[in-house]
Amino acid sequence: MSNNLQVRARFIGGLFLLLLGGWVLHSFLALLVWAVVLAVSTWPVYQRLLASNELHGKMTWVAFGLTLLLGVIVLAPVGYGLSRLLQEAQALGRLLTDAQSVGIPPPPWLQNLPIIGDWSKAYWMTVLGSSEAANESLHWLGTGGAVTYTKDFAGQLLHRFFGFLTILLVLLFVYQHGDSLGRQVLTSSRKLFGEKGFRYTVHATTAVRATVNGMMLIGVAKGLLLGVAYAFVGLSNPAILGALTGVFAMIPFAAKLIFGACSLVLVAQGHIAEGGGLFVYGMILTLIADNYVRPALIGGAVKLPFIWTLLGIFGGMETFGLLGLFLGPTLMAVLMSIWRDWIDDMSKP
Repeated sequence: MSNNLQVRARFIGGLFLLLLGGWVLHSFLALLVWAVVLAVSTWPVYQRLLASNELHGKMTWVAFGLTLLLGVIVLAPVGYGLSRLLQEAQALGRLLTDAQSVGIPPPPWLQNLPIIGDWSKAYWMTVLGSSEAANESLHWLGTGGAVTYTKDFAGQLLHRFFGFLTILLVLLFVYQHGDSLGRQVLTSSRKLFGEKGFRYTVHATTAVRATVNGMMLIGVAKGLLLGVAYAFVGLSNPAILGALTGVFAMIPFAAKLIFGACSLVLVAQGHIAEGGGLFVYGMILTLIADNYVRPALIGGAVKLPFIWTLLGIFGGMETFGLLGLFLGPTLMAVLMSIWRDWIDDMSKP
């Protein structure tokens, strides 16, 4: 009787401590999951770069260098994009300041727009066409919601930056102790759920790696194809724009932020045909890549039907945000494995 009481007490105490630890770390759980996703997807690369298996459990230059490389891959294009955004914002501020005396005349191509040309020109004149209108716009920018939005954006940017540094720190720890942690997870899965639990864990790992591989392949392909399109329509720095598009293209439908902005720039410069053609080309490429190619790459690696892969990607992002891009297909892959095992068990006499 006393042994049973001790077992129950340990279980209740362990459960209480687990819940307490989860409550303490709840703000960092998403960051921890991100670090695990990065570690699982890049672990084969780390294994190949590691000189000896005896170095597992020790801090190595390989772990530090790979962590630093991942940080540069993410922060470099984001930093470049933010610097360009700041330059454009400063140029816009100077333009509006100069417009206080004379206003900003509408561009010649604005009135030539079909259907909405006259309305667009009249609205432009109302908002920016005279010194009084420009002063009102500047007053709103100085005292209205734009200042609040800028402060919120800066605060969120700083918060995300420190969050990413936390991810890199945890990733470095996982690289250092990943071998022992992986063995412990697999051993625990086998003890708790048997050989099927072991297989489900391996299947989930494969799904995460397949998602990352599919994400990277799609990003590289879209970056190259849209980079060629940027050069064809005459945009400056097409290689840099293509690289930035490739980074954003790793997220479903995010690449349209880049080629959409480039299309608007072309239209603003009077190149309506080039801007419209670039936007249509980018949308067709995005729809094909995100709705057909990406699910096929991910589902093929884990033997997951196309429709469940697609629903896992979009359903995961709807539920968990960007992290759901990895969690959704992984969950669908494990559920499909459980379903197949259940069907096999039911078919046995």
